[in-house]
Parts: sequence; C-alpha cells; structure tokens
Amino acid sequence: MGGLLMLLLPSLFPSLFSPLSRSYPSVFSEWNAPRPMHSHLLNRALQQQTSKAQEAELWSPLPNQGWEACADKQDTQSLGRKSQGYIQVFLDGGLNQQRMGICDAVAVAKILNATLVIPYLEVNPVWQDSSSFADIFDVDHFISALSNDISIVKELPSDYSWSTREYYATGIRATRIKTAPVHASASWYLENVLPVMQSYGIAAIAPFSHRLAFDSQPSDIQHLRCKVNFHALVFVPHVRTLGDALVSHLRSPPSLDNASSATHFHKGENDRAGAGKYVVLHLRFDKDMAAHSACDFGGGKAEKLALAKYRQVLWQGRVLNSQFTDEELRGQGRCPLTPEEIGLLLSALGFNNSTRLYLASHKVYGGEARISSLRQLFPFMEDKKSLASSHELSEVEGKASLLAAVDYYVSMQSDIFISASPGNMHNALLGHRAYKNLKTIRPNMTLLGKLFLNKTMQWSEFQQAVQQGHKNRQGQMRIRKEKQSIYTYPAPDCMCKA
Repeated sequence: MGGLLMLLLPSLFPSLFSPLSRSYPSVFSEWNAPRPMHSHLLNRALQQQTSKAQEAELWSPLPNQGWEACADKQDTQSLGRKSQGYIQVFLDGGLNQQRMGICDAVAVAKILNATLVIPYLEVNPVWQDSSSFADIFDVDHFISALSNDISIVKELPSDYSWSTREYYATGIRATRIKTAPVHASASWYLENVLPVMQSYGIAAIAPFSHRLAFDSQPSDIQHLRCKVNFHALVFVPHVRTLGDALVSHLRSPPSLDNASSATHFHKGENDRAGAGKYVVLHLRFDKDMAAHSACDFGGGKAEKLALAKYRQVLWQGRVLNSQFTDEELRGQGRCPLTPEEIGLLLSALGFNNSTRLYLASHKVYGGEARISSLRQLFPFMEDKKSLASSHELSEVEGKASLLAAVDYYVSMQSDIFISASPGNMHNALLGHRAYKNLKTIRPNMTLLGKLFLNKTMQWSEFQQAVQQGHKNRQGQMRIRKEKQSIYTYPAPDCMCKA
C-alpha cells in the first residue's frame, strides 16, 4: 500500500514533484531554498553597521578624471557624395548585443557611403522576443541625431520591397553577404560589400553582430560609433516614462512597512549619506548562466541533476570548463556570484540594511528562494514588479528586450551600478557610465572566488580583503587596449581630454 501511495502521489499532487514548482517546493525540487554556502560570513554581515564616514565615501560621486564626453561634438565627414545604395543588417542576440550591432551598422554605412535601412532585429532565441527596432528605440530621434552623418530610411523603396528576411531565408541570394568575418576591417567592406551594392543597388549582411573591428579604424568612424551608442540610441517614450517613475520611487523615502523589517532603521535615516540614493545590482544568475558555468551553487543533488539535464538538452552536456573541479573554477574566478555571494560583497563594501537596492534581472534561477539571503541583507531591495503597477508594466510585460531596456535606463540613472558577473549588460553599462563619469563597481572575481573558498575566514578579514581588492574598481577610467571594445572602454576614442 505504501509503495502504491508513492506511485500515485505525483499524479495526485503534481505541483509537489515538478522540478519547476515554485509555490510548493519539495525534496524532489531544484527550487528548494539552498542552505547558505557562507553562513559564518552571512551571520556577521547581518549584524554589521556602517559608520557615517564610510557611508559618505561609499556614496560620493567620482571626481573629475581628466576626460569628458564629446562624441556628439566631434565632427565626422558630412554627407556629400550621392549614396552608393542601400545596406541592410540582421542582428542577433539580446538588447545589448543588438545595440553594439546597430552602432557598427551605422559605421559600415558611413564607410560604404550607403543609405542604412533601420536594422532588423532577429527573434531572440533565448527569450523568444520579437520586438523590433521601433519597439525599443526612438526611430525619429535616431534618424535626426545622425542626419548630418549618414542617410537612414525606415523602410526600403517599393523597388526593393522583395529584400526581406523571409527572402534571404529561402536560399542563396546574390545580394546577401554571409561571409563577413568577425572584426572585419573597413577595407574588407570596401572590397567585398561595395561591389555587390553597386551592382544591385542593395546589399544585406546576415549575420552581422561583431562584424567590424575595434582597431585600425579612421578616427571619424570611431567617433561616429560612439555618437550612435551614447547619443543617437534613445529608448522609446514609454520605456523612459516607466523608468523615470521607478527612479522616483527609489529616490523617495522607503515605505513604513519595509522600514519595520530593517533592524537599524530609524527616523533619522533621511539624514544619512545614502538618503535619496540607490544602487542597481544586475543579478546575472539565470538558469543558462548556472548551467553553462559547471559550478556548484549549493542546491544539492536535485539542482545538480536538473542542471546536468538542462546542459544535455541545450549543449549535449558539453560546457566550458567542465573538466575543472568546482574548487578550481572558483579559485580562477570563473564561477558566477550567487545572490548570497553578491550580497556579502555589497555588505563588505559598506552597503547596509538601509540601502535602496534595485534588482535588474530577467529571471533568477531558483526564484525567491534563491535570493532569500540577499533580501535578508537588503530589506529595501526592489525590482520592476515591486515598484510599478500592472498598468504601468502592461506595455513591456512579457517582452524581454523592453524589460531589459527599462533596467538599462534605471541603471544609467543610479548613483552606483554593480553586476554580479561580467556579460553584455555589464560591459554596455560599464562603458556608458564611464562616458558619463558615473560610479560603477567591477567585482574582482578571482579574489572573491578565493575568499569564498576559505570557510574559516572571519568577517573582519573578509571585509578588509574585499575593500582593499576593490579600491580601484569603482569607476576609475581605464584606457582602451588593443582589441578591447570601444563600447566598454570609451576613452580615448569617444572622449576628449578635459
């Protein structure tokens, strides 16, 4: 009878046994709240208090670093010659990868003296988002801001109406360029794309992402790429309106309900250095990230089995660094920081339980259970859904690119930005905030990996090591090196000496 009951339970109560069950986690579920991996540090972090001097230093803006934003002030060669034809590009990836592709597309159009058709954004294969350029970015502003640099059209003339994505998907076409190498030079486009465009009046490049080199480009082309990224690409009005509403909430005093959950919150909180300020945390901890890293995140056998199965379905079980042990990966800084670990990093840097923290993230693997330790440390943690009404979210709900655009906008308005692990959004915001001279904390992944491996380290020692290891990782200007992205390191290509 007992055996029969065990067989029937999954049928009678499927939610208890589903690996994706969030409402009723069970011993069979990967969504169970994992035990803290660093409880000895977490318990001490929950008790820490920050002095007024520490807090004032933490929230102080960056000093002038001798560089100023000037991509919109530097002259590029103005339009003169007649356009050689139309150039189309088809962009893969998420919001930030597409953003870089758009900038490069403008540069290629300038190199070829071509008319750019508003770039086509492919359906995102991960989030299944079909948002178009016009759904995300203000097209009229884009065209107007670049009107002296290149010619841009929203749609092709009727003579070229056949040149669609569907047309190129059905066979080999003479007007399609499939062979554009990654990080191609300007001369490659002049030699390989210009003749096609001159012959047919149009050339379509697909795929296009990362198809223009960062080095050995004419200075006016570099300036133009910067101008597109930092000035011409503006989100649509309803994204900006929603973003402004979220920022207004974050800069207002927290509600009394939330305040009661913060142990040291008192009536004088509005006099502290961080009052009216907020930090954005990009918590890059989705299932893809967790599965691809091959690290152990403390979720036990259920989590290990679920991630192994997920790897098998997506990548036939083959993932980067899978030949290394968890300890080796952590020691090399190759493991994404868990919500608990990024919370400990923030606490060690001086953020406390009165900090207004905005969580920029698409989906957190493990859901609310996974971020419980982070919420303990930062009871004033908010996100889009906790700050905005369903009506305010209606135009972006279910659209990953627009949701990411809202997070990007709120991140650019924040006093401090930090990303749990490097990635496209981290790189995009690192560059954009450097251009604006805004404070951005870059986690020292190798240092943190080694610190978290030490299970006997005391809080004072951990805190000292973290603060010392991040002293020069809070937005100090870094000059771009060869092969590095112009969009991540905008000096000196996009900036002028003050």
